[in-house]
Formats: sequence, structure tokens, C-alpha cells
Amino acid sequence: MKDCKDPSLSSKLDETWKKSYDEGRFHLLDVIILYHRTKHTCVMALTDGTLIDTILHECYDSVAAGNLPEDRTLERVKTCSWWPNWKKDVAEYCQTCDRWQKSNREPVHMDWVTASLPPGGDRSYNAFLVLVDRYSKAPMFLPFHKDDTAMYTAIMIWNKVFSHTGLFQNIISDRDPKLTSALWKNLHNLFGKKLSFSAAYHLQTDGLAERMIQTLEDMSGRFCAYGLEFQDFDGFTHDWCTLIPALELAYKKSIH
Repeated sequence: MKDCKDPSLSSKLDETWKKSYDEGRFHLLDVIILYHRTKHTCVMALTDGTLIDTILHECYDSVAAGNLPEDRTLERVKTCSWWPNWKKDVAEYCQTCDRWQKSNREPVHMDWVTASLPPGGDRSYNAFLVLVDRYSKAPMFLPFHKDDTAMYTAIMIWNKVFSHTGLFQNIISDRDPKLTSALWKNLHNLFGKKLSFSAAYHLQTDGLAERMIQTLEDMSGRFCAYGLEFQDFDGFTHDWCTLIPALELAYKKSIH
């Protein structure tokens, strides 16, 4: 590894790198320029725009990266590379991502299916909550009680839904405005965020949500009426709560 003040290294650096170079942060390893983030750690310094694009893709867009938020992406890039204005480039890359923008501006439709459901599950549920991510249009079903509190609902959404949707921008529902407002506040409390009332919740629904809820009510009623059976460790059962995954799959595969 060549010394950071080696003239051969100096000739390879752009003027925009001069400050870091003067601080002695660079070394040349064969044809690779290394940038010292600390005394004992170094990463590859990038001079090629194509390589920078590749790093941004691998640290944000790839399947392994998972389109994580800007702060997580910054940490990921920081562990493997450096270039001038890298933080600014990472921020712009994340904020102009089409998937990032859609997932942060799309609301979630929410309603409860309560018609003709006998007690089911280990807690004798008598309803299930339907959430529809407006961006992916994928429904998610959670067993509930008709009288579950807003806090309990928020905790269930936190545990079962946020890993798929993140914190959605707003909730669209035609349910009791007090319940919807309390649910929204509890979700923000769980996330440790201050609530902005500028786009908190909308007491409305639309054709898509109404059709979905009606379809799900019809399907759930048939599931219970048919007495579908399958064998588990304790024998045979046709508890509708156990069949929710099948109901969700059947809906996803149907033509809407």
C-alpha cells in the first residue's frame, strides 16, 4: 500500500477530492484508491460514475437491500464506499425512487368484516380487520373482536402489517371517526412520532374498498357455511380463523 502523499496518487485525484487528500485520508492499493474513514477502517473511494450507480443500486434497490429508508441506506453505503458528496447523492437517489414515493404517499383502506361470523380462534374472535395497501392493492386480514380498542388494533397492525407497508400516510375508513382518530394517534405513539393532523385520516371510502369489503363478507360467509374441514394435530376443525390465510389467497387469485 502506497503512502497517502504519493505523487502517483495525487495525479489520479480530481480537484474536488483535494480536502480529503490533504488530510491524508487516501492510500493506493495497486489500482484501488482507499479512503480512511477512521484510523483503522477504510473503504473503496469511487471515481467512476458507473460504479457509484452500481453501489447505489446494490445498497438500495437490490432484493437484499429492500428499499430501506434514507438513514439505513446511508449506513449501508458508508460501510463499503466513499466519493465526494456521497451523502447528498444517496439522499437524492432515495427520494426520487418511484417505489419510495408511492409507498409513502399511498393510503391504506381499512374496514371490519363482522357479518355472520361465529366465535372463532383461541380468543373467540367475531370479526376480522381488512387492510388494503393502496399501492400494491394487496389485502391483509387480521382476526378481531367487534369491540376491540383502538390501542389493541394499533398493536395488532404494528405486529402484523408494518413490516409489509411501513407507516402509511393516512387511513381511509368510513368507521367511527373517534375510533379512527384514536387508532391513528396510537400508531404514531408506537412509532415514537409526533402526529401531524394535516393528513391524519379520511372518513371516506371508494368503490375499490367497498367492492372488496362486500366480496370478503360474501366469501367469509361461505367459508363458515360450507364447514370446510382439514386435519390438524388435535383432529378435524373448520374454525374460520384458521382459514383466513386460505381466504386471503383465494381473494388474491380471483379476478376483481
